Amino acid sequence: MIMDKEMQNDRTRLEVEREAACCRSLFEGKTRDYGTAWRVLRLPSLTDQILIKARRIRSVQESGENRVGDSLRGELVAIVNYAVMALVQGTLDDGEPMELPLDRAMELYDQQMAATLDLMMAKNHDYGEAWRQMRVGSMVDMMLMKLMRIKQIEDNGGRTEVSEGVEGGYRDIVNYALFCLVRTADDGKEAAV
Repeated sequence: MIMDKEMQNDRTRLEVEREAACCRSLFEGKTRDYGTAWRVLRLPSLTDQILIKARRIRSVQESGENRVGDSLRGELVAIVNYAVMALVQGTLDDGEPMELPLDRAMELYDQQMAATLDLMMAKNHDYGEAWRQMRVGSMVDMMLMKLMRIKQIEDNGGRTEVSEGVEGGYRDIVNYALFCLVRTADDGKEAAV
């Protein structure tokens, strides 16, 4: 039984790392194209950008109609990358330049993704792969709930009494989006998003 759980965790790590590598590749390509223009965005703006992407996924799920035609998996990749950008922004002080060299931007991205994946694997162990039984739509709803919480914390000037801060919310959003990417890759269906 223990071996099965360890094997399942190893499978999950491989699947998630595959999807995270796709997200990283797009982030790197866009950084080559645009530099770190995203650095001008304040955390609430990044939160709203993630919200736009998650709302579009939910809207298409509910209506069954994708008028724009853009891939919903692409929206999940964008959610991952915007949330990692928010985690990076949260660590940089005002003295850091707006335009980061590519190697510095990728180093910061990799640090935040590694910390997020470590948290994911710890939670995955404790929750026993529960995400595999969840509906993709439910995971999108969970991301929307996390976004509502983050927005409330931001509106409260970052203060919380008993709750985790925005960092934990962003990490959970990355994890749910990666789980959705794994599930839709497994299903092989865009409509499953």
